[in-house]
Amino acid sequence: QVQVVESGGGLVQPGESLKITCEVAGDIVNIIVMAWYRQAPGNQLELIAELNQNGETSYGNFVKGRFTISGDTTKKLMNLNMNSLGPEDTGRYYCNVHLVLSGTRSRSTFWGQGTQVTVAS
Repeated sequence: QVQVVESGGGLVQPGESLKITCEVAGDIVNIIVMAWYRQAPGNQLELIAELNQNGETSYGNFVKGRFTISGDTTKKLMNLNMNSLGPEDTGRYYCNVHLVLSGTRSRSTFWGQGTQVTVAS
């Protein structure tokens, strides 16, 4: 059984910063890649950033330096630091994890339930 849990969301004012965290629990061999996605009301799910097992990161085009992904896949932990937040950043933020399961040694992808980020004055 694998669990993916996001935390740290909340209500912030425009221009403020927020950090959200993703933690993975369960019997796994290793995490291949962890990623943050978000979905704003009425919009499709969009990729924010990825962190792979080599420590390499990549970002979606809209990020433009405002968000920073960090973490350690060996510790099953990932963070997203978000700066200069605006109302357009409001949405539900999801953690996505692609990993190798213990036992079967098969690859599988898991999603968390998401954490809500609301930017409003």
